[in-house]
Amino acid sequence: MSDDKKLTLSSRATLGVGKGVEKGQVRQNFSHGRSKAVVVERKKKRLVKKGEESPAAPAPQQSSAPKPFVPKRPAGEALGSLTNAEMETRAKALEEAQRRAEEDARRREVEEEERKKRAAAEQAARDAEETARQQAEVDAKRKAEEVAAKKAEVEAERKAEEVRATREKAEEDARKKSELEARAVQMRKASEARKAAETTSDDAARARAKPKRGKERKGDQAQDQRGRGRGGADRRRGGRLTISRALEGEDARQRSVAAFRRAQAKKRQAAGGANQPSQRQAREVTIPEAITVQELANRMAEKSTAVIKTLMKLGVMATINETLDQDTAELVVSEFGHTPKRVSESDVEIGFFGGEDRQEDLAARAPIVTVMGHVDHGKTSLLDKLREANVVAGEAGGITQHIGAYQVSVGDGARITFLDTPGHAAFTQMRARGASVTDIVVLVVAADDGVMPQTIEAINHAKAAEVPIIVAINKMDKEGANPDRVRQELLQHEVVVETYSGDVQEVEVSALKGTGMDSLKEAIHLQAELLELVANPDRTAEGVVVEAKLDKGRGPVATVLVQRGTLSVGDILVAGPEWGKVRALVNDRGEQVKTAGPSVPVEVLGLNGVPGAGDDFAVVDSEARAREITEYRQGQMQKRRQAAGAQPKTLENLFSKIKEKDVHMFDVVLKGDVQGSVEAITQALENAGNEDISCRVIHGAVGGITESDITLAEASEALVIGFNVRPNKQAREAAEQQGITIKYYSVIYDLIDEVKAAMAGQLGPEYVEDVIGRAEIREVFSAGKAGKAAGCFVVDGTLKRDRKARILRDDVIVYNGQIANLRRFKDDVNEVKSGQECGMAFENFTDFKAGDVVEVYELHEVERTL
Repeated sequence: MSDDKKLTLSSRATLGVGKGVEKGQVRQNFSHGRSKAVVVERKKKRLVKKGEESPAAPAPQQSSAPKPFVPKRPAGEALGSLTNAEMETRAKALEEAQRRAEEDARRREVEEEERKKRAAAEQAARDAEETARQQAEVDAKRKAEEVAAKKAEVEAERKAEEVRATREKAEEDARKKSELEARAVQMRKASEARKAAETTSDDAARARAKPKRGKERKGDQAQDQRGRGRGGADRRRGGRLTISRALEGEDARQRSVAAFRRAQAKKRQAAGGANQPSQRQAREVTIPEAITVQELANRMAEKSTAVIKTLMKLGVMATINETLDQDTAELVVSEFGHTPKRVSESDVEIGFFGGEDRQEDLAARAPIVTVMGHVDHGKTSLLDKLREANVVAGEAGGITQHIGAYQVSVGDGARITFLDTPGHAAFTQMRARGASVTDIVVLVVAADDGVMPQTIEAINHAKAAEVPIIVAINKMDKEGANPDRVRQELLQHEVVVETYSGDVQEVEVSALKGTGMDSLKEAIHLQAELLELVANPDRTAEGVVVEAKLDKGRGPVATVLVQRGTLSVGDILVAGPEWGKVRALVNDRGEQVKTAGPSVPVEVLGLNGVPGAGDDFAVVDSEARAREITEYRQGQMQKRRQAAGAQPKTLENLFSKIKEKDVHMFDVVLKGDVQGSVEAITQALENAGNEDISCRVIHGAVGGITESDITLAEASEALVIGFNVRPNKQAREAAEQQGITIKYYSVIYDLIDEVKAAMAGQLGPEYVEDVIGRAEIREVFSAGKAGKAAGCFVVDGTLKRDRKARILRDDVIVYNGQIANLRRFKDDVNEVKSGQECGMAFENFTDFKAGDVVEVYELHEVERTL
């Protein structure tokens, strides 16, 4: 085949062996006289019949659509026939095209349906938003109308009241004016009658008198005329009579006491007493712990300027509003000659707790027994069996998380008061509180478990409170129970039982089977007889708050234990910083009672707030006294908080502040069901951190989760924890809007574990360093653009490229970064093993010297735990 007949793929040549295109040129005319030459091609179609050679024939005119490319057949193959492979290929191509068309149609249908759904959802959202906006506008308009109506009603009532008051005032003024005018008329008539009588009597007297000479008669007439002009009968012609002039009589006018005193003082001054200074009156001046200059001057009845001058003489520069301490105020009072009387703010509590009782007023009372021991040793189950109740079923997780108070009858009318304390490590303060108010401690130790950490802690609390101990060896029904092991382990903590000739009673019991209960009651009764427990029931009640909580339906509820006196409904009670009038008393069985005597635990309803667990309480005689005491206590609490926040700037505090800046803080807002649980959880969380992170309870209180708790958590980025409580509707909606997490727990184990996990997660993963090789720099040489390179000898391990490295000079780190290049001879390598030489370059560091040591290390990520 010649060169001009070869197949070409250029843009101008056609695919074929002969001339199949005829070209022509036509001219195309446009508007405005423009024209353009256009090339027109006419292609010929080659027709081939089946079974014969295709002669060159002119091809009909083809459409503008491009034809698919058909490869050239090999030589010798018939042009008019298709092979089976080609037929299958064409069929597959058609099927594939049809399948793609169907898939495209289905995809378009799905996209159309999704678009319609999205459009419908968007329209529904817009409709809901519009409905909400319209409803909000309607509510706002209605509220505005209500406020306007109320305001108009109040304004109308105020105006009516003003009109009524003005009318009443006008009537009163008219009545008073008429009375005064009537009185003035009466007085004027009486005065005229009296003056007429005086004139008549004077004329008669002159007529009877001896006739005088002319000059004397004229003088008397002139004097008579002057007298008439001053106050005689002609005075009526001096002008119109008014009410003030009518009341201006000689007999009606009296001098005031102040005028009389001024006159007396003038007489004394005229007599020579003005030169003598008046003697100052000595007073007893009460001086509190802090008093202003103005208040001190008022109490001494002295001028404040005189007090300031006295302070200046003492070397104290103070203004009239300056606060003085008690010592300075006492000096000032002594300088003025008064008697100082020092008082303290704490004097308001004097007499709050009564004095000692007389011996003849004392009566026997029930013993207060606290059940203590390790967690899950059966303390609450033992109490259940004693009082024939089931308290364990009501506790979350089967562990006690509150202090329970119960009374049990032991026959013959005798009763025993039991306090059940938690055994978990977090409830240390609860156990200490129970030991401080108790008479006898029953130490429960499991026979199969022995003495445990909380058992030892309970022993220490009992010894610190100097309370006798009775050991109850529980779980004697279990396999492997060994009471002798318990007795021997108690010896290590100086608890010697009676079996070993000691003074501590021990009783083997089984809370599950109920064995040994009578022996335990007898042991408690015997110990109570030895203690001779007495109290005075005929006095105002005093005692201690065992537990406190905020009940949704009943308000603040405090579980109190009366230690002496009798608490009655209607008493005014002060418990810690709170007070209230006792509205109801509920005993341990849920029954309302009217009174509670010594050693009786009851729930008190009616307090203004939730007191602290462990606070003392007492009954006072008036509400004013209760307010005075609680205001003082609340002020002291505020001062303690302020003092804790404003510590003196010592070096230790400064260093601790610097350390705290490097420590991550995990903030928590805690709400619980009772005060004791909040206290225990707060203590456990604050001890849950380490040197890298610490937990801080920014707010812990009793009661449900409120909207203010959510606001505080948002401001401080804190976690909200609810222990046996739930949020109200407003708090729940606010948490959803602001994205605040609220965690709910009923078991303290789960709470502490999950908070620890969250704290570890906040720190992120921990990286552990692993040194993989060491090398010694023996020579420093130039390395072109890199600056300098270090010729090293690998002493230990393996050096790897792109690893962390540090350079030590005299055991001091001079560089810590990345290996930039690692070579052996002239080749780049990935690692160099021990005993070989290599060259290294470091990122952004060239100040290395011969003799430096290179440490190459890797960082491994390790999950952090607390």
